[in-house]
Amino acid sequence: MIGVSAYAERARWAAWDMPASVVPQRYLDKVLAAGGTPVVLPALPGVDGVLSRLDGLLLVGGGDVDPARYGAVPHRANGPVNPVRDAAELALLREALAQRLPILGICRGLQLMNIVLGGTLHQHVPDVVGHEGHTGGEGVFVRHAVHLHPRCGLARALDRTTLEVPSSHHQAIDRLGRGLTACAWADDGLIEAVELDGHPFTVGVQWHPEADAEVAIFSALVTAAMIPAPAVV
Repeated sequence: MIGVSAYAERARWAAWDMPASVVPQRYLDKVLAAGGTPVVLPALPGVDGVLSRLDGLLLVGGGDVDPARYGAVPHRANGPVNPVRDAAELALLREALAQRLPILGICRGLQLMNIVLGGTLHQHVPDVVGHEGHTGGEGVFVRHAVHLHPRCGLARALDRTTLEVPSSHHQAIDRLGRGLTACAWADDGLIEAVELDGHPFTVGVQWHPEADAEVAIFSALVTAAMIPAPAVV
């Protein structure tokens, strides 16, 4: 049973136009294809209380996190922030870490992982790397190479150290959070994946594996979720 964080957005369907909790279907499909059962977690106060009934957590992509969460002044290129979603997902992440649940963070999910552990973000990647090769614009993925350290768990799960990934982001990790180890990089040196030391499975990736055909990363999450968490002493 894998909890999947939801967007809190205004949405339209049939004759309706109103606030809604939504998750792109491809995230749910990938969890299901990997052998898990996805459980959508809306951005509501107290939603983290359900984690004791679940076996893992998937934090999906989305908009920019409020830079006040990591002590920064907003960049002019930032999009609108969603404080309700920020609060709910940060609470989910803290509780999942406390319970030592397996966690996979995708794009925004990786960035939240870094923030909750005391790290910071580059608010506009082109300012850092000098190009716009990490995004094709709103709603468009580009592909670029990622290189994984051969000794990281993610490289073992994917059974390779270089891959082409679908990417769409303008923010990325700057200072690493406590206990996080960078384990993959783009050609320009940008951190593309992290793992949390001392936890059974806490992985964040900056790219969007849900947009690829393979399910290896999701299978790694589901496999970890099948193993009972060790008792905290």
